[in-house]
Amino acid sequence: MTRAPLHFVQNCYVVADLDAACRRFHDLYGIGPFVGGSEGVLNEHFYRGEPAAPIRLRGVFVQSGDLNIELVELLSDAPSAFHDMFARGEEGFHHAAIFSDEYEKDRDSFVSAGMPVASEFTTPFGAKICYLDARETLGHMIELYPESAIIRDMYQQTRTASQGWNGRELLVPWQ
Repeated sequence: MTRAPLHFVQNCYVVADLDAACRRFHDLYGIGPFVGGSEGVLNEHFYRGEPAAPIRLRGVFVQSGDLNIELVELLSDAPSAFHDMFARGEEGFHHAAIFSDEYEKDRDSFVSAGMPVASEFTTPFGAKICYLDARETLGHMIELYPESAIIRDMYQQTRTASQGWNGRELLVPWQ
């Protein structure tokens, strides 16, 4: 039986200064608004299978055509999938994100294919999410989401905010 394809829905960049990065992405690509921006904490964090300190960060979503882009500024220095690639203050492409109807099964398939779980945590709204270390095969991490109405709504809010955006407010809060 052939499985349903997994579709990449997002590219994420780690940035040194979130506000400056929003301005830079807007100036370069004309995209906006950037949705989010408040500090968040990713709790119940497991790093490489071991309990680890929570990850503190600021992040935004922005729409670029059909692609969602996430920008993340790291606020903590604890070991994590983010710090596997970038020390605080460094910048670059970090991950591509995928939704999964069968989170555990797909996570385990990636692990069996040689992409270990670098970080796994529970979001503030209860969804378990992981970063799979695909650097040897793809050069970046993969973020794997379970199907979640809350996460899907975040994507929809971003898409809706970009439609007819007047360019006035570069950063807008989640609704």
